Amino acid sequence: MLDVLVIGATVFPGDGPPFAGDVGVAKGAIDFVTICHKDCGIPAARSVVDGRGLWLCPGFIDMHTHSGLISFDDPFLTPKLAQGFTTEVINPDGLAPAPVAHKRWRERQAYLQPLEGGGPETWPWTTVTEYLDALDDSRPALSLVPSIGHGAVRDLMVGVARVAPTSDQLRAMRREVRAGLEAGCRMLSFGLVYLPGAYADTEELVAMAEEAARFGAPLVPHVRNEGHGLLGAISELIDVARRTGAPLHLSHLKSLADESLIEPLLELLEETAAEIDLTFDQYPYGAGSTLLASVLPGWAQEGGASGTLRALASRTERRRIAHDVAHGLPGWENILGTLGPANIEIANAASPNGETAGQSLVEIASDRACDPVTAALDLMSESALDVTMVLHYASDGAVRTIAKHPLMLVGSDGIFGTRPHPRVYGTAPRFLGRFAIRDGLLPVEEAVTRLTSRAADRLGLADRGRIAPGKRADLVLLDPALYVDTATYADPCRSPEGVAGVWVAGVQVWQDGAPTGERPGGVVR
Repeated sequence: MLDVLVIGATVFPGDGPPFAGDVGVAKGAIDFVTICHKDCGIPAARSVVDGRGLWLCPGFIDMHTHSGLISFDDPFLTPKLAQGFTTEVINPDGLAPAPVAHKRWRERQAYLQPLEGGGPETWPWTTVTEYLDALDDSRPALSLVPSIGHGAVRDLMVGVARVAPTSDQLRAMRREVRAGLEAGCRMLSFGLVYLPGAYADTEELVAMAEEAARFGAPLVPHVRNEGHGLLGAISELIDVARRTGAPLHLSHLKSLADESLIEPLLELLEETAAEIDLTFDQYPYGAGSTLLASVLPGWAQEGGASGTLRALASRTERRRIAHDVAHGLPGWENILGTLGPANIEIANAASPNGETAGQSLVEIASDRACDPVTAALDLMSESALDVTMVLHYASDGAVRTIAKHPLMLVGSDGIFGTRPHPRVYGTAPRFLGRFAIRDGLLPVEEAVTRLTSRAADRLGLADRGRIAPGKRADLVLLDPALYVDTATYADPCRSPEGVAGVWVAGVQVWQDGAPTGERPGGVVR
């Protein structure tokens, strides 16, 4: 007997055109796929789902998420299940809870808190294997695919100082990257705007990438500069990939400062893809979200969270920060100076500043009768750096130009919170439901392929991403007439309608607009 039988749906197999058919599931895998269901001798099933008028797709794969700790608080990862994601890549941007020194975990926890949540009150791990075991024990409803974070490795072996690693430290870093990949991590992430990863020079990146290349693991970088220095920053990672032979997958491709850079950027990537294995991901919005501390120059973030707070407490250092924001520094992205305070609003802020969520730095400065830079510094100081922002930088046309490019995969870059960026709730329905189904920006079949089989192939996950016999039964059943993003910047915590069901390994995890309570996912290793 089958466990699940979906009859009469329009089946998008993930790697070909859709067809009307039936899909049977047994023991967590797809048992059969047939184009007709009348008189075909289909066996009985414990659960029969009427798919007529609905689309059945492979479960969606999110290529860039900040879900590495949130499962300890919400193992259902509810906003993601609600839009059809069944697999997520975690530990991007070089940021990860492990490896971590026994005496440094609270510092790491404080740094990650705004992006990832704090996780357990006391971290019971130091190694990557111990962390993945603990994460698996949280019994997430989705599958979580870990990356090894270069910034975490550097923090462990070198510390948070702006120094080059010694030859012994570099060898130790290589061993730690190798250990992470052996533990099951499938990518090597870099965060070259986050500390201490930002202190790495190109040769250090090459050394780490050589280890990734041995495993065929893609490099996944947040490049050094997404502003005026974008092309040079991308070229650096292309050079690293070319020199080492490692595949390259660029995180959240965009241009913060100048939309005229998008066309030459895409031309560069097309030319490069002819010689190296290259893809990128994008969230389909013209605004990003990250730590408010990212508006600070690198020198003000030296020494980790405690060093940043010391800088914010110094009048002299505050004047220096304000000067650098106003005048810039060579090679520095300078988000606040480039975008302006009116385009930066607070997403979430810890006590005592929770009421600032949704306000721009201009509005907050007006309420406090100070300038916007001072307002930003005060918020970070008062909330112990636990502040995230939404930064508006791109037109809808620029977003769509990148979204329709064939090298693009989908990554929400979702940061959870009480008032998050709408991408946490709306990435998949915006890309598939709005861009493809409603607006015809790209064919629906192509949009589904990018969310499923092409993403699975990028991760080396041969067991999923397609509706075919023997594949893992990760499935999403949706109503194309209803499936579209409804989350907005003003009202971001809104899940899409039209998701009739989601299954992970053949177990239904979403039904009737809510999690079923089942948690069949876990860490993919």
